[in-house]
Amino acid sequence: MGRHILNDGKTPGLRITNQSYDKHLPILAPPLKLIGSYYNRGLKWEEFEEGYLAHLGSQEASEIVKNLAKRAIKEDIAIMCIEETTEKGHRRLLTEECKRIFPQMEVIIK
Repeated sequence: MGRHILNDGKTPGLRITNQSYDKHLPILAPPLKLIGSYYNRGLKWEEFEEGYLAHLGSQEASEIVKNLAKRAIKEDIAIMCIEETTEKGHRRLLTEECKRIFPQMEVIIK
């Protein structure tokens, strides 16, 4: 899973290819408007985080987040993102949301 496009929302990222993952869930990527506001219009990280968490809580994404969290209880899942670190990346936020749903889930963030 992950956004495999660069900051412009269009250009494919070379580090994440179709061979990098088993399942791609684009609905769990940050919306393009949010990405554009963060990278191109100076949206602060805290505002990006708030927007992305609102997206995860939307009717469109929330059931998929819950299903991902349920799956993560039973098997190892790696969440991919174009960002180099997890500090300011959607994979950390998505992982934390899954952990909120199932607190007993073991999480390793690298």
